[in-house]
Amino acid sequence: MRPRILAAALAVVAWFAVLMQLYLSLRLAIANGNSIGGGIVIFLGYFTVLTNILVCVALTFPLLAPASAPGRFFARPAVAGGVAASITLVALAYHLLLRNVWDPQGLQWLADVLLHYVVPLLYVLYWWLVVPKASLRWTHPLLWAGYPAAYLAYALVRGSMIGSYPYPFIDVAVIGYQQTVLNAMGLLVGFIALGLLFVALGRLQGEAIGRREHAR
Repeated sequence: MRPRILAAALAVVAWFAVLMQLYLSLRLAIANGNSIGGGIVIFLGYFTVLTNILVCVALTFPLLAPASAPGRFFARPAVAGGVAASITLVALAYHLLLRNVWDPQGLQWLADVLLHYVVPLLYVLYWWLVVPKASLRWTHPLLWAGYPAAYLAYALVRGSMIGSYPYPFIDVAVIGYQQTVLNAMGLLVGFIALGLLFVALGRLQGEAIGRREHAR
């Protein structure tokens, strides 16, 4: 399958998952007596949602506006690597820490599977099959960590303002700031380790391709 067709197919799946979750979040907000604006605030509070939106944007701009500044930015292999590591964190954190916290049904189950498993798996496959990796550097995971670090800061500030935190492991109201900071640091260290794994795999793939080309 051609890279652009693969990227377009994945973008459709990712946008479908994000828009389905938006619809479900707004429907739940209205059912609970909240406003549409309040539903959007809740929707945009989750790392899962924001990172899936990041996947959507990272695929869409290079497809529809490759010559634009965002198109060129998201086409960079280092940026694609950061997106791959971030969406992998979504899948791992959900599977290891959150999947037993609730029991989604119906359309919410479908959105849950798409956002936490299908999109991460497909994007990592896209990264592995399509994205060049020769330019990856061992320092890139430190740069990539800026995204989850910024999210953690955003989630804590947002939580202090509205009195609600999106995830139990950063719920200051329940576990306190000390444990929240420890949990956040653990997640960041784990993310950097994950990023280093992506760099290592990418460099190994690049070396293998180089050896095959040299042997021709």
